[in-house]
Amino acid sequence: MNLRHGLAAAFLPPQVGEGGGEPLTERGWQATLAGLHVVAAALWTLALVATATGSDGGRRVAALAVLAVLALAYAGIGAPAISRGHPWRAALYLSVLVVAFGVLGFVTPELFFLLFLAYPQVWFVVQGTTTGVAWTVLLAVATAIGPVVRAANGEAARDVLLDTGVSLFFSLLLGLWVSRVLYQSAHRAELIEQLERTRAELATAERERGVLAERERLAREVHDTLAQGYTSIVVLAQTAAAQLAADPAAARDRLGLIEEVARDNLAEARAVVAAFQPVALDDATLVEALEQLASRFARETGLPVRVDTAALGEGPALRRDEEIVLLRGAQEALTNVRRHAGASAVVVRLARVAGHVSVHVEDDGVGFDVAEAQGSGLDGLRGRVEQVGGSVDVSSAPGAGTSVTVRVPAS
Repeated sequence: MNLRHGLAAAFLPPQVGEGGGEPLTERGWQATLAGLHVVAAALWTLALVATATGSDGGRRVAALAVLAVLALAYAGIGAPAISRGHPWRAALYLSVLVVAFGVLGFVTPELFFLLFLAYPQVWFVVQGTTTGVAWTVLLAVATAIGPVVRAANGEAARDVLLDTGVSLFFSLLLGLWVSRVLYQSAHRAELIEQLERTRAELATAERERGVLAERERLAREVHDTLAQGYTSIVVLAQTAAAQLAADPAAARDRLGLIEEVARDNLAEARAVVAAFQPVALDDATLVEALEQLASRFARETGLPVRVDTAALGEGPALRRDEEIVLLRGAQEALTNVRRHAGASAVVVRLARVAGHVSVHVEDDGVGFDVAEAQGSGLDGLRGRVEQVGGSVDVSSAPGAGTSVTVRVPAS
């Protein structure tokens, strides 16, 4: 660092952003500035009154001229430097301040009570520790020159220097404390800004996570309800077309089922869009909903379906979301029976065991290798069940049928 840069670092206030964020809110900072301006006006008015009533002619004119220069410098340079932090304007104002108090030291040291205003102004203008110390020392030296030169003897000069030293010491303590407070306030402001930024990022991430979760939920709803209903409609339509010529009555029955499934699908679609509960549970208990599901499945496929609730017993009632999970589990299992099992009979059991309620769907179909099975249906079902703290077990083997068990904790 060369001499020019060293002097600039010592006597020029830092650029905005080098020393941290604004320590106060805009409203608080404006209130502080207003208070500083009021105090400055009051002390300058008191100085004018003291000069007008307590100085002789020549000294009075010189003192009034210095006060006028200080007032103009503060209004035109100092106040904007404090409020907007212009480094070179701040340095110019502090230079005027130092020179003006140096002149007052020769003309009328009685006005040195203005140092109660000048020393704090140094720290408000610079807002930096090193720069504040440099300008405070320079101001103290300037105020001591005149009284020392005018001192009648060495003892008087020592008194002046002692007074100046005490004043400088307490001014530095006050200034360093103010600087520390400003630094801590700026640091807190920066932390608050970071916290708000982090909070905004977390809110954005949470919204994105919510959107993703909602998409997954809608995908599961479509798969568990609409897709299954459309599959039923396709199968029933194919059956009706095959029976149309040979057995018109059976074909009409299939057409009636198609209409029923289509109406149910329409109701499910409206429920999905409105984020409602499954239609089957709107006005029915879980047992009734399972019996309705089994009855419709039997009508659609011609397979006998038995619903067994003997092991349900008494216990705490399930939450509605837990009931929905169990019903969806049964729907998914029956859909897989229809698509893949080639079964001749199906059993749906609802049981309560060891603090859990489970739906167990078992068929006597062709079975499959669970380790090699892939499909979004069971994966989506597992995700849904895990959300309520439950589990899904699938047991099957080629030629040995399939059983699907969905368990949820009984609340």
